Amino acid sequence: MRILIVEDEQKVAQFIKRSLEEVDYSTKTVRTCAEAHDALADSPYDAIVLDLGLPDGEGLTVLKEWRANGFSEPVLILSARDAVHDRVKGLNLGADDYLAKPFSMEELLARVRSLLRRKLDKKATVFDHHGIRLDLVAHTATLGGHPVDLTGREFALLEVFMQNQGRVLTRSLITEKIWDSHDELDANLLDVYMRRLRIKLAASPDEQVFKTIRGVGYQMI
Repeated sequence: MRILIVEDEQKVAQFIKRSLEEVDYSTKTVRTCAEAHDALADSPYDAIVLDLGLPDGEGLTVLKEWRANGFSEPVLILSARDAVHDRVKGLNLGADDYLAKPFSMEELLARVRSLLRRKLDKKATVFDHHGIRLDLVAHTATLGGHPVDLTGREFALLEVFMQNQGRVLTRSLITEKIWDSHDELDANLLDVYMRRLRIKLAASPDEQVFKTIRGVGYQMI
């Protein structure tokens, strides 16, 4: 399990990092809103520990943007703001839990475990996006209610995008999830599959399903 720690106080961040890694979680620490956005664009995480007061912005603003863009990762807010209205505001904006500073590490670990258990329990098997429906159990894809014939690789590629709607996915992240080995992947193969998906999933010739982010990767829009 991978945990993203967004905390600008270095001592606090390192304390959380060491404690999580001691119980076998993989972690990454960032200290700004911009670094948090970049981290989520580069790689998926199973949960996020988010401080509210960051050097370049407000953690609640970041959280609101994530939820608006379809990011579904469980978020645990850490904050010195412990008034009831602060907790209510954080939860209403999409946080899954709220822990006031100062906190005990035992409680933070327990809350992280709880978030991850809930995530596993409610793991989605059916995804919908602008008329596209993907059923992982039935292994079917439809567009506007009509079946879409996908190869196994195309289905796996669509699954990655449907699970990360709105997120910019780097080419390396996509290829790591779709191809077992980079040795079997030439420079243009991903682009070939993306062209195929675009054609099969566009309701009209002018519709844009995927946006190419030049030099980075792709985004399902």
